[in-house]
Amino acid sequence: MKKLWLILVAVLMCGTLNAENEQTRSERKKVGVVLSGGGAKGMAHIGVLKVLEEAGIPVDVITGTSMGSIVGGLYAIGYNANSLDSIVRMQDWSYVITDKENMRNQSIDDRKKQNTYIISTGMAIGKRAENAGGLIKGKNLAELFQRLCTGYTDSLDFSKDLRIPFACVATNIIDNSEVDFHSGRLPQAMRASMSIPAAFSPVRLGDMVLVDGGLKNNYPADLAREMGADIIIGVTVQTDPKVADDLEGTMSILNQIIDINCKNKVEENLEITDLHLQVDTRGYSTASFSATAIDTLIMRGEEIARQHWDDIMALKKRIGIDDSFRPKKYYPLRPQVLTEKRYVTGFTFENMTPQAERYLRQKFHLNKTDSIDAELEQQLTTTMRVDLFYQTAECRMEPDGDGMRVVLSAGNRKTLQLHAGIRFDTEEYAALQLGLDIPLNTSMPVNTDVTVRLGKNIMTRAEITVHPRSFTRPALSYTFYRKDVDVYMQGKRDYNIQYNQMQAEFLPLNFDLRNFNIQMGLRWDYMHYRSKLGSDQSKQITLKNEHFFSYRARITYNSEDNWYFPTRGARFKAEYAYVTNDFAKLNVRDADGNKLGRKPGMNEVNANWRISFALTKRFTLQPMLYGRLLFGDVVPAVFGNTVGGEWFGHYVEQQMPFAGIGHLEYLNRHFMAAQLQAQERIGNHHYFLLRVAGGQQADKLKNLFDNKTLFGAQIAYYYNTMFGPVGATLGYSNHTKKTYFYLNLGFEF
Repeated sequence: MKKLWLILVAVLMCGTLNAENEQTRSERKKVGVVLSGGGAKGMAHIGVLKVLEEAGIPVDVITGTSMGSIVGGLYAIGYNANSLDSIVRMQDWSYVITDKENMRNQSIDDRKKQNTYIISTGMAIGKRAENAGGLIKGKNLAELFQRLCTGYTDSLDFSKDLRIPFACVATNIIDNSEVDFHSGRLPQAMRASMSIPAAFSPVRLGDMVLVDGGLKNNYPADLAREMGADIIIGVTVQTDPKVADDLEGTMSILNQIIDINCKNKVEENLEITDLHLQVDTRGYSTASFSATAIDTLIMRGEEIARQHWDDIMALKKRIGIDDSFRPKKYYPLRPQVLTEKRYVTGFTFENMTPQAERYLRQKFHLNKTDSIDAELEQQLTTTMRVDLFYQTAECRMEPDGDGMRVVLSAGNRKTLQLHAGIRFDTEEYAALQLGLDIPLNTSMPVNTDVTVRLGKNIMTRAEITVHPRSFTRPALSYTFYRKDVDVYMQGKRDYNIQYNQMQAEFLPLNFDLRNFNIQMGLRWDYMHYRSKLGSDQSKQITLKNEHFFSYRARITYNSEDNWYFPTRGARFKAEYAYVTNDFAKLNVRDADGNKLGRKPGMNEVNANWRISFALTKRFTLQPMLYGRLLFGDVVPAVFGNTVGGEWFGHYVEQQMPFAGIGHLEYLNRHFMAAQLQAQERIGNHHYFLLRVAGGQQADKLKNLFDNKTLFGAQIAYYYNTMFGPVGATLGYSNHTKKTYFYLNLGFEF
């Protein structure tokens, strides 16, 4: 009974306290917080909000521009400063501020493209694209805002329907007017407010084309005043005006242009501000989204607010509250994660063709589906992009009676996807690769992929992939190679061979599971040898033009978190091939072309497996096992085992890397190796790699461990840039008995 009385007293006290707070709110002055634009520098706003919360300052109105609109909008729906801190730190901003696909939702082939090309952009030809007009369409930003604004994605009144009244600013470039968002879809308003011209595509809303609000009102204190704020606390993150000597690089000039054009109305708005907090953001730009920069900027925001602690305490008296006052607390919202299935009343399709709607309904049995979880949500949006070729895809849920209605909304369909990559190394020098994906607007989705590689080794490839509703995606491809390959013998250049290779492959079985790709099919190869120059010993090997038919099955698995510098996950690839020249066996001829008879075809088995163990946040160990075994009475020279270089299949298909061997070297029929790599990350983008490897080779498998063991080691440094790894390798092996130096700039292809 005593406990019951205590509970009742506590409830009454809480009710009295709330009543007092509500009464105090009606008597005190209304507080508005204003957050300026500034790109990544706007992360400092979070630090200021932390101190305001600690000081017990109520926030009755919040306005913002650009990054200020993002922080302010999320704060207005219930995210407190600590939850905002966690959100910005957990984001992969290198993904969020690009149009890259989420690697977890991509096929292995798509992941490879993403880590091959510097430029990858979709284009809609023949009609205006809604999200055209910027290098970045902002689809990942839009998806992030949609997810973070769970429960606030419909058209709302920002003054009545949000927990804190909110407004943000955009600029209509049709008439250069200021557009103030007091209502609408919150994610769309935030996205429009931060659309930096040329960098991000504008948001088209009716007859308006909306870009960054900083061009008209980068510090919207006037909006807060119009919304009833009596006291205004404002935060700006712009740096001090630059002089001529400060403008040296491209980025400094660009940042100066942005800062100069964001001064509209700032001075008059500062005049109506009661407490102005100017954060020191020197050393950082609008694009400083690294983890270190975000940490520092939030800390600087907190520091400037603490320096004004006495001013904040004095402001409390002007507001009409004392130290006993505590503003109403909101439980921080969390991003929507479908950890459990939700009941679905139906599906609505926006901006999709009837064929696309039918495709999704039949593939995922949506007519019989009454629930949705995170996996199905990801599968739907991924299929809309990958199989149906929509540039953007959104899956959102809207309350509908006792359940949720799933709305699948698509952007324009891609009609062209352009890729471009460039690299330099000390063997091939410069190389350029261009790719073109052309989705065909047919009832059954079909994709055409054309790739051209220019350099010492030339390649042209065309592939057609059909996307039926079944699990497999049959593919037909034709590739032309023009090879120019230097072959070494124990570290010395032995000969150079130039040849053309034509290759056609049909894969009736070709399907992707998460991290898996499985293929089975038939391949035709034709070799046309143009010239061979080298030592007298190498001239004894006569190469005749020849063709081959092979039956192939391969499985690929990749769960690594980074294509070049993984810290977790595994990579595995295994392939079996039966090689013939008449679909059944090998017709063997002598050097003069005389027929010697038919022999069984060549059997090829190759595999490689690597796994990463992160021992610390920066240090990773990566053991790898790999090898290639060739069986049969006859092994055509063109299929012989080769080692050398940094990557599998870099110059020729059967090429295997080996630490300490830099150039291409032929080995015996059977080869197996083990490698251990130690990877240390320094800072955010610097990597030091140490590799040691051992291998065995033999003409007969039973004699594999009878021959001399190959040993090799190499040390490498790489800087991981947006243009690919940039670095150098120094290595030595007991096979070549000499050191080699290799320089690489850019993605591998």
